[in-house]
Amino acid sequence: METKKFIDVLEIYNGKNQKAVENPDGKYPIYGSGGVMGRADEYICPAETVVIGRKGSINNPIFVTEPFWNVDTAFGLVARKEVVLPKYLFYFCRYFDFEKLNTTVTIPSLTKANLLKIEMPVPSIIEQNNIVTKLNLLTNMIQQCQEQLTKLDELVKARFVEMFGDPLHNTDNLPTSPMTSICQIIDGDRGKNYPKQEEFSDCGFCLFLNAKNVTAQGFSFENCMYITEQKDALLHNGKLCRGDIVLTTRGTIGNLAFYDSSVPYENIRINSGMVILRMNKDVVSEIFFIEQFKMQLNSIKDRIASGSAQPQLPISMMNKIKMILPPIELQNQFAAFVEEVDKSKVEVQKALDQTQLLFDSLMQQYFG
Repeated sequence: METKKFIDVLEIYNGKNQKAVENPDGKYPIYGSGGVMGRADEYICPAETVVIGRKGSINNPIFVTEPFWNVDTAFGLVARKEVVLPKYLFYFCRYFDFEKLNTTVTIPSLTKANLLKIEMPVPSIIEQNNIVTKLNLLTNMIQQCQEQLTKLDELVKARFVEMFGDPLHNTDNLPTSPMTSICQIIDGDRGKNYPKQEEFSDCGFCLFLNAKNVTAQGFSFENCMYITEQKDALLHNGKLCRGDIVLTTRGTIGNLAFYDSSVPYENIRINSGMVILRMNKDVVSEIFFIEQFKMQLNSIKDRIASGSAQPQLPISMMNKIKMILPPIELQNQFAAFVEEVDKSKVEVQKALDQTQLLFDSLMQQYFG
């Protein structure tokens, strides 16, 4: 297949400072590398232009279907339509690693001269159209799955409020208790026996998780570290039991993961960037706690002092977090509802993963 350089298939429109054209009621959007930043009375780039960052987020191409103003930290890539379709160019830009062209060691930056040297495969317009049609279809399927997952999460929140009211303001006047009174809080491992770098491996007796292994979606077991059974025996803190909840308390605060029967690992420890929450099951359901905590998370983050290099959620603050406590029977009813919703989420996530895998495979096939 023929390849062409960017200089032969597109024009690069430099961005400009937007102050002179800004208007909240303006006709045209203002784009930076991260998306829409406001409105403007004038535009620089025509419709069907690809936005990429000149500085900062240089690996996040955006396809814009209307005329727009781009700020001075973003380039507009305008395809010569007789050579390359705009959406085909966009998909190539999604595949291409612009970090390879980064010219600085501080804020990522791209230069116009380097961009114009990029080579891309350019099949016939007919073939480009076929490729775009397939990738558009998969993109729409991925988006639909993501929207379904969002709606299922919203369904759980709506059911919570229906049954218990707003937990942040306790609109149903339910009994409350400090978080520290309804669960045991156990620190992750630290101290003199903490594993040294050379004591970690990519396989072993016990998983040793750091905060990156606990995401907003729960546990992530990619790029896990392991320690030996002998090393595990020397450690005292951070060992999980079934039914425990892991909470990240440093850096990215508030991610939760539930160590239930679906997790296929028997030996897991966590480091000191997290804590274990071990519920008093006579008064609180784990699933009820998780959903309530997520609904209070933004308020919790607002209470944490800003400005520090690495924000933290100390146990002293957890003592101030009040949790509503309806009768355990109602909590269990809600938990059963969540478990049914989770079954639907598993199926949707499976479809999403399969579609994403096919999309990535085709991107590799077309542009790799």
